[in-house]
Amino acid sequence: MNEIASIILPAIPQTLILVFVSSFISVLLGMPLGILLTLTRPGGLKENPKLYSVIDSIVNFLRSVPFIILMLILIPVMRFIVGKSYGTAATVIPLSVAAIPFFGRLMETYLSQVDNGILEAAKSMGSNNKQIIFNVLIPEAMPQIINGITLVIINIIAYSAMAGAIGGGGLGEVAVRYGYTYKRTDVLWIAVIIIVALVQVIQLLGNFLEKKVDKK
Repeated sequence: MNEIASIILPAIPQTLILVFVSSFISVLLGMPLGILLTLTRPGGLKENPKLYSVIDSIVNFLRSVPFIILMLILIPVMRFIVGKSYGTAATVIPLSVAAIPFFGRLMETYLSQVDNGILEAAKSMGSNNKQIIFNVLIPEAMPQIINGITLVIINIIAYSAMAGAIGGGGLGEVAVRYGYTYKRTDVLWIAVIIIVALVQVIQLLGNFLEKKVDKK
């Protein structure tokens, strides 16, 4: 039992660092990306078809690349930034790159679904675009945004487990190295149970916060 604990316990904080640092970066950069897509899309507050087309194509490209391949593509970037292409710090980079366009697209979807009547009312009261974004669009879409953040975190948990196949650290690497390579099914199942439990906790917390801010 002590042996299993010595394998599993160090991997738990690694997974938490991978997930929450990557999630923070993804939301921090994905939110303005989603706002930009919403503003420049056809019918947006600052409609710009050319700019929207370029950003839309980049988002679609990044979302279509399988995560394992994205990790391989970003190996030179990981080596440049952190000095190596494996481990917790390095894996934060591809996790963030994979999740930023995903959250950006979710933000665009949620913001564009806000009732036009509310937007027209804000415009008639003299609100500028900045005020409409931060005082109308984001507050109105906040329950959906929280749901989107929950989805991002859960996806990153899945990606982090996948990253373990090529030395990404955390519970994913423990599951692959000890559970699969060394045929330690006990370690494999404990790692899987912890990952599933983490997903369930995040989903429950996300559901709670979504209902908390939903005033409808």
